[in-house]
Amino acid sequence: MSALPADDAAPDLLVLTTGGTIDKLYFDALSEYQIGDSVVDRILRTALMALPWRTVELMRKDSLELTDADRATIATAVADAPETRIVITHGTDTMTDTAQALGGIAGKTIVLVGALAPARFADSDATFNLGMAIAAVQVAPAGVHIAMNGTIFAGDRVRKDRAAHRFVTLD
Repeated sequence: MSALPADDAAPDLLVLTTGGTIDKLYFDALSEYQIGDSVVDRILRTALMALPWRTVELMRKDSLELTDADRATIATAVADAPETRIVITHGTDTMTDTAQALGGIAGKTIVLVGALAPARFADSDATFNLGMAIAAVQVAPAGVHIAMNGTIFAGDRVRKDRAAHRFVTLD
């Protein structure tokens, strides 16, 4: 998937989707969540984003199901991408593990982002978090960052506080 403005400028922003709550659907008949098609392009088009971007779906997994091989796939996609600014949608439970796996990639600004409620829900933090990630990837220095809860965190200095339902800086 790609979304380019009318002048067809080459994108310098890559959005990689990996699954996670941001793309989950709720099926009443099954009484469980499943990961569906990514909502990223719809959100960015609805926001009338003018920055050219390219979207690539890498996988549709809950982050608790991600393996070291999956993280290697993500790292390879980031390292091999021609873009220097990369946003990765990711489940929040192991987002920090993936951030650590990406730490050795030089010359790119990488921002991981997720949601604590599916983007398809009215009361979701997904759109806000994705907007933060898009802003952060444009202004943050090269390295790995996490955009959650209205804050941009260094990828190696953050943890998920499950009790508080938010990310916090490591002490």
